[in-house]
Amino acid sequence: MELKTRMRRLRRTEGLRRMVRETRLDAADLVYPLFVHDFEKNEPVASMPGVMRRSVKDLVRECREAFDSGIPAVALFPVIDPAKKDPRGTHALSSDNLLFRALREAKAAVPELVLIADAALDPYTDHGHDGVLTEDGHEVDNDATVEILRDLSVREAEAGADIVAPSDMMDGRVGAIRAALDAAGRTDTCIMAYAAKFASAYYGPFREAVGSAQGTPISKATYQLDPANLREALREVELDEREGADMVMVKPAGPYLDVIRSVREHTKLPLAAYQVSGEYAQIHAAARAGWLDYEKCRDESLLAIKRAGADLIITYFAREVAERLRCI
Repeated sequence: MELKTRMRRLRRTEGLRRMVRETRLDAADLVYPLFVHDFEKNEPVASMPGVMRRSVKDLVRECREAFDSGIPAVALFPVIDPAKKDPRGTHALSSDNLLFRALREAKAAVPELVLIADAALDPYTDHGHDGVLTEDGHEVDNDATVEILRDLSVREAEAGADIVAPSDMMDGRVGAIRAALDAAGRTDTCIMAYAAKFASAYYGPFREAVGSAQGTPISKATYQLDPANLREALREVELDEREGADMVMVKPAGPYLDVIRSVREHTKLPLAAYQVSGEYAQIHAAARAGWLDYEKCRDESLLAIKRAGADLIITYFAREVAERLRCI
């Protein structure tokens, strides 16, 4: 039988495959999440190989080297001393908040680097929730939490954040933060909304890293999205866009590629996807057990997120992947 169409022709050599490749990953697609703590020495995160809780000094060094490798942005997450935590997360607005100091020093050292500041209360509350609790302690108080997030976002912008990233999933917080930033003269500060953040089981290593894990695990299902719901995620994205988000995010990334694709088809805003700690940890664990090729699976996981429609990928692999891409 004579075949006119032979799909394998364009796969015959590496040169041909490169010519017709539809999706490409670039260092400019990557955002590098970093943890900062208030100690002089770095501390490894046991469940996330290669990830450190960094001193402010080392954070600044890592920011500079990340920028030199082609990474345009970092996302900063503070590890707060447990003695400074309380039920209302009051340290979030304290003038000596570690995050504010880290933002100031990183911006002074690497002014061209885009700084993304997490806007949520879970690093500061002793119960680990992303907001303050109602009087009975059974629920997160949406509106009271939003009031605090408005002030926190303004202070992050004043400390040097180019982008504030509300990760709490409270209703109405994007509009409230936009209004507060504008009223404070911070009209140029962007909002990257965690618009479709799911109540996922993949966040465990992050909670260990940032110190918000609890002895008895807590549920965030009353404010984070049900993993079963795609249409609801699209409604969340639409609402955040209407309220003034400059970018929207899907989190996690790998298990939610269908959500990334659907969001991409429903919005013209820049779309970020967060390859979360559990995704990172499972690739490392399987590679250490000899069950998969670490570099190939790492790169394939990122390519899949990009192919699904993400413009930006927040990933703990960012630094090493940027270094690899620079050598190609």
